[in-house]
Amino acid sequence: MPARWRACSPEPAPVPSAGSGVPSQGPAGKARGAQHGTIPEEGDSAMLPNVMTLTALLALAAGNAAAMDDVALARAVDARLSGDRTGACFAVAVIERERVARTYRCADGTATPRIGADSAFEIGSVSKTMTAALLAQLIAEGNGSLDDPLADWLPAGTVVPAFEGRPILLRHVVTHTSGLPALPARMQVSNPADPYASVTPAALLASLGDVTLQRAPGTQFEYSNFASMLLSYAVAQRAGQPFEALLREQLFAPLGMTHAYIAQPPGGVRPTTGHLPNGNPTAAWTIPGDLAGVGGVRATLDDMVRYTQAQLGLIEVPAAVRAALEATQQPVSEQPPMAMNWMLAPLAGRRVWVHEGGTGGFSSLVGFDPANGRGVVVLSDTALTALGGLGSLGAHLLDASVPVGKPRKVATPPAEVLDGLVGSWQLAGGMRVELARKGDTLTIHPAGQPVFELGYDDFGDFYPLQFDALLSPKQASDGRWTFVWLQGGGAMPATRVDDGAQAGQARLDDATLAAYAGDYTLMPGFVLKVDAADGRLRAQATGQGAFPLDATGTDRFEAAAFGIELRFQRGADGQVNALELHQGGRVMRGARG
Repeated sequence: MPARWRACSPEPAPVPSAGSGVPSQGPAGKARGAQHGTIPEEGDSAMLPNVMTLTALLALAAGNAAAMDDVALARAVDARLSGDRTGACFAVAVIERERVARTYRCADGTATPRIGADSAFEIGSVSKTMTAALLAQLIAEGNGSLDDPLADWLPAGTVVPAFEGRPILLRHVVTHTSGLPALPARMQVSNPADPYASVTPAALLASLGDVTLQRAPGTQFEYSNFASMLLSYAVAQRAGQPFEALLREQLFAPLGMTHAYIAQPPGGVRPTTGHLPNGNPTAAWTIPGDLAGVGGVRATLDDMVRYTQAQLGLIEVPAAVRAALEATQQPVSEQPPMAMNWMLAPLAGRRVWVHEGGTGGFSSLVGFDPANGRGVVVLSDTALTALGGLGSLGAHLLDASVPVGKPRKVATPPAEVLDGLVGSWQLAGGMRVELARKGDTLTIHPAGQPVFELGYDDFGDFYPLQFDALLSPKQASDGRWTFVWLQGGGAMPATRVDDGAQAGQARLDDATLAAYAGDYTLMPGFVLKVDAADGRLRAQATGQGAFPLDATGTDRFEAAAFGIELRFQRGADGQVNALELHQGGRVMRGARG
């Protein structure tokens, strides 16, 4: 997961990746307005491809999982966190067969710790794996099947879309292949800092009637919190209990998760204050009632240790609960590889089970490696989704051969980057903004809004000092600069208003484009599909959105906004038979299928 193991968080927009990680699963979807909003108040967000993902890092890992104590764990966390400009604090545990190492660390190691053993964190979309466990118990009791149509689990008369007679099944919901959009059309976001607070079951169900499926369910991954809210509601209705009561009775109590909750905190627990990545505190999220299985659980580090130990079979739990957890771990889909709301990622010849989560002020990660009896929990009191999440640290703690990642520190931007970005820009589907130079930094002026000053960090990204967003510069092969704006879970490529370069891109003939079309397997379960659209090549990686490519030379194409270059290779017969994908200094090669 550095940028994506995730099948992610309940954020109200597709979540981009900013580091290395697993294929972008794009959490949540999209909603108008931005969290703590300024800037993208118009239009929809575009998914940012990040094909150089943690899947690649894990596949190359050598399988090094040394035993770890509290001191060694603190040292590893400090390597990732110490001095990070976000000021984040992490609660981290590494679970092994014989022991558990724990640590609570903050970016500012001299500050008074603001988290501890009694701190309850929002775990975001990791909650979805718990909803899956409740579903598995209902199925085991004879109350349904993964092959049931979703419509059978919803109130009579609910209009549920189908595609050419093919219904949405529960297996499509737990693998994010339902074809439903990220969020319901009738979701009203009255407070961007608490976007789910006003969602009602009536609006959720009515939104199904607004959907026309574009493809058959089960054919394409598209992360949908809409579908996950429907599942949460359906599980509670089928069980005949409120969702929180059901979760407490069927999972929290049997696993000894004594401080986990949704809306009713037990005694002895301290709700943690969440933070934006600029260090400012932010409001907790409210996900009402029976919809909370999409991402509403709060838990302490020890609660999540118990949950992970149970997944690994390291603690005694009731047989029915154990069977349900085992059922959620069984593969359900291979494109991308998923169990029931668990992502399946390769690690040194094995598979690990993993899920990341995020809310407006928190990030989380749970992963486990059954072959080695090892698990990891990382809980952050700061939202880090737009900055790459917690994947690099989580992967490193599962296998030390994966780089731990490093903190983001304040830096001075190069003059050529500043000069290259100055000018007028149009955000994809959003508004016009003006970038201007102010000494050794930039300011951004969104149309109709105040001017905001941008900071800069040593990852090469700019960030507003007053609110949560990221401006990630990209340099094209011809030296021109552009950028992607990341905010509220959305990724919006920018087009320079005054150069018209994108509109003037040459269109290639159909025969030329057809020579490159095909499926290129970059690694098992991770395929780059190349085809043509409107006279240009486009590419789509497993579990990610499609992106256009522009020709830059013989057999070379690029998506400059995402820092991606494709170099096609030809065999002795002159036909294209493979490609190399270059991104962020890494190269992946795939043969044409």
